[in-house]
Amino acid sequence: MPKSKSRNKIQLQRYLCEAEVVTGLKPLAIEELRSRFGERVKIYDKAKPEEILFHYEGDLSALLTLTKSVAVYLVQHYPIPRPLALLGHQHFQNTLKQISTVRAMHRDGSFYSFRIGAAGSNSSVFTRIKDEIQKATGLIVNEEEADLFLRVRKSDWQAEGWDVLVRLSPRPLSARAWRVCNWEGALNATIASAMVEISEPRADDRFFNLMCGSGTLLIERLLRAPADVIGGCDTDEMALRCAGENLSAAKFADQVDLLEMDATNLQLPDACIDVICADLPWGQLVGSHEGNLKLYPLILLEATRIAAPGARAVFITHEIKLMDKMMVDYTNQWAVKNVVRVFQGGLHPKIYVLERR
Repeated sequence: MPKSKSRNKIQLQRYLCEAEVVTGLKPLAIEELRSRFGERVKIYDKAKPEEILFHYEGDLSALLTLTKSVAVYLVQHYPIPRPLALLGHQHFQNTLKQISTVRAMHRDGSFYSFRIGAAGSNSSVFTRIKDEIQKATGLIVNEEEADLFLRVRKSDWQAEGWDVLVRLSPRPLSARAWRVCNWEGALNATIASAMVEISEPRADDRFFNLMCGSGTLLIERLLRAPADVIGGCDTDEMALRCAGENLSAAKFADQVDLLEMDATNLQLPDACIDVICADLPWGQLVGSHEGNLKLYPLILLEATRIAAPGARAVFITHEIKLMDKMMVDYTNQWAVKNVVRVFQGGLHPKIYVLERR
């Protein structure tokens, strides 16, 4: 007699996890979780804009492929009055099990050191906790930069107790494997992925990245979906070389046209692009406010010229007042569909989502 479907169903391991996200991008990160994992994810309400608490069923390694989250943690709640109780035998063994679960996800040698992020992490209590973890795991304490990162906090989703969170990866998920060449002022890859998603990518898009720098937006676009034509430009030969290295590492070098070209004087036909993306100079690490006053109108003028009817444009900038003025000046050419404020590097830039009228 054949077994019932319920008996044949594989019982998936269930984990409590938390995703750390860029402030402003939580809805996109939640949508990615739901679209990728469906009923295997149950998301809980949490007020903090940079945290998503959820139960997940399946292989934890699949969570490492998320592109809209900065990091994902394995969470364990302890109904204890203070962190000192984590040194109790049962609680400490559970913490070691968390650590072992994360280490087992990666090849041997991926973890050499650890650190704990917590209020009072240098107190005598946390010094004891670190000493015990070091003895039990063989990992050494490194307060500056460590492979294994633990967070200990007073629970904000239970009425009482404390939570221990262990990051699933040695580095944040925003530190992409394809980034073999770093470029000063490069866009955070998680934000770039969100910008690509907001652009509503389609396989027949003609996509162009103004001032492409090290190629972050180009790579995130192709990781999300193919494009009919895709290219980027920059006036800096070294930046283009850096972009080429990153594209090669991502295995997209043969799909992208990198052009040494001024974004204010593009050698492109009129109305030839469906999607325009750019990380505009913020006037901090790249450019200056005085220079941007002249640059932005010229860039918007060229973007308007090359944009096909109905084209989408997604720009990120910290020059908020200047960009808002440009939107008023170009109200007959571009409709502002959305504006999303995010957080990066201590700053709060905005992502402008436009549609060519």
